[in-house]
Formats: sequence, structure tokens, C-alpha cells
Amino acid sequence: MQGLVRALGVLMMLTALAVSLTYVPDRSVESLVTSWAPPPSDFMYVKGQFVHFRDEGLRSDPTPLVLIHGTGASLHTWQGWAADLRARKRVITFDLPGFGLTGPFGGDYPRDDYHADTLARFTLDFLDAMHVQRFIVGGNSLGGDVAWRIATLAPARVDKLILVDATGYRFVPEREPLGFQFARTPVLNRIGEYLTPRSVVEDGVKSVYADPSRVSGTLVDRYFELLTREGNRRAFNIGMQQAATDPAPERIKTLKLPTLILWGAQDHLVPPVNAAHFHDDIAGSQVMIFPGLGHVPQEEDARTSVVPVRTFLGLDPQTGNGALPPASAPSPARSAETSR
Repeated sequence: MQGLVRALGVLMMLTALAVSLTYVPDRSVESLVTSWAPPPSDFMYVKGQFVHFRDEGLRSDPTPLVLIHGTGASLHTWQGWAADLRARKRVITFDLPGFGLTGPFGGDYPRDDYHADTLARFTLDFLDAMHVQRFIVGGNSLGGDVAWRIATLAPARVDKLILVDATGYRFVPEREPLGFQFARTPVLNRIGEYLTPRSVVEDGVKSVYADPSRVSGTLVDRYFELLTREGNRRAFNIGMQQAATDPAPERIKTLKLPTLILWGAQDHLVPPVNAAHFHDDIAGSQVMIFPGLGHVPQEEDARTSVVPVRTFLGLDPQTGNGALPPASAPSPARSAETSR
């Protein structure tokens, strides 16, 4: 009996130690702005919803490029592309509700609805508030899902579509971040709203890169600190659970606009076979698969991944018609580039 009591005491002490080491309270927006919202970051309210955004580049551009980040990310994932394109293009990025400095839904929006269609309608409201009528829209992962839904909800407003390792079809991950698994597990997800080991966030970021050595401490700090923005962890859990019932592939086949599909050949979260699905369902689409890149090619290697974007947008003087160089038929499991 004494041994049992002693063992329980040790267990309680270890549990208390673990809690003290992993407990992370919510952080206020004000405490994060200095680090993660330097110029050209700005803020506004859209129907009562606080929004963090950046509006960069050529203000006279008649069709700005609107870029939407994925799950767990923020507008910062597009910094490399924006830096490359803003001399010749107006580039608008923002934090979706539930992520980054924007934080969970508020104002006139339903508090716990993070379905992709809801995020798409919010994005249209945001662009209305920015007085942007017609635009090019692109997105990565969840952001790609939101982007193609915007094109189905407001086809007259969308000039072109860019999908980067986008979701939209049912798929089975080859490797899924531990944090994603926790978010869908009852009890564990509630605990995760308070106990958030930085190591779990680091594992998640490294798992979506093909080369984990490219993940710096500063990058992990950004993902970790923005995740702990007040309300974001709860929104993350809700969104991950809702995503399982959200695919609507039948709507993808209705898309009839110039579309560029980009994918990392080593995407273990949303396998490259999904690039072929989008290519098959969107007539006239173009595909490029990047060897040596993972689920977030725009972040892992912005210099390489932005090249076909420049061509597609007609910003490359050598291929100003927007067509990628011809190649063989797409092979999602291999490096390839093609236009259809």
C-alpha cells in the first residue's frame, strides 16, 4: 500500500510538472502585433469581424491577386510570393477567421461555423469592404478549398484561379501532423486548448515541409504564437472537425475559368494524386508538380514556386500569354508540368 501511495505521488508530481511546462494561456492581439504585424500589415472590421490583412503593390491593378492561407497558417505564408509580385501586381493577403491575428468569428458571423463555404462568403465580404470587385484568387490547402468555392459562388468576379496543394476531395493523408489528430479527438482537443507543447507545433510544421531543415526557430515561433492568439485553438479544433464533412467535389466540375494547379511532389498531407483530380475536373487547367517540395511550396521555396505564377499571370515577358511550357501528361506522383 505504501508503494502504491508513493507511486501515485510521483505520478501526480510528474503530471503537475508536465502541466506547468505545457500550459500556455491565450495571448491578446496587442501582445502579438509588434512581432507579427509590422508594415504593411493593417487592420479593419468587416461586419463587426476584426481582420488582419496586407494590401501591397500596384494599386492601379484592375484584377488584384488575393491569396488565402491554409489550416494553422496565416497571411505570412505568402510573404515570398508577395515580395516577388508586388512590383507588377496588387497582392492582397489576410488572416482567415479562426487563424492568425484575425481570431475567431465575431460580429455578424456565426461563432462556430468554420466550413469552407462560410469562409468563402466572408472573403467576398472582405473584398467588398476593400472595394475590390474583380480579382484573381489563389489558396493553399484549406485556402485553396476556399478559393475554388469563391469561384463557384461568384464566378463573374473571379478572373483566374490558383490552387496550391488544395483540398476539395476526400483523401487519406500519408502522414498527418499530431496536432491535427489531437484536434479531432474528443477530450484531447479540449485539453489542447490549454496545454500546447511547442514541440507539437514544431512537428506539425516540419511534417508539411519536404525538407525539415528549412524550418527555422523563428518560423516555429510564428506558428506557435499565432495559434495561441485568444480563441484560435478552440476555432482550430472546431474547424478540423467540420472539415471531415465538408468536401463538395461535384462543384469543382462546374468551374470554367483559367486555373493553375501547383503541388509539392512530397506532399504527405494532401497527396499529389489530388492534383490530377483537379486537372481532370477543371477544363483548360494547367498543372505543375514541384520535386523536392511538400504541402506548402509557396512557403518552403517561394522563389521556385512563384515562377509558374508569374507566367500564368502574364508577368513573364518570355511567356506573356499565360501558358506554361508544354510537357507530357501530368503524373502526380512524379515531377511534371503540363497545360491542358
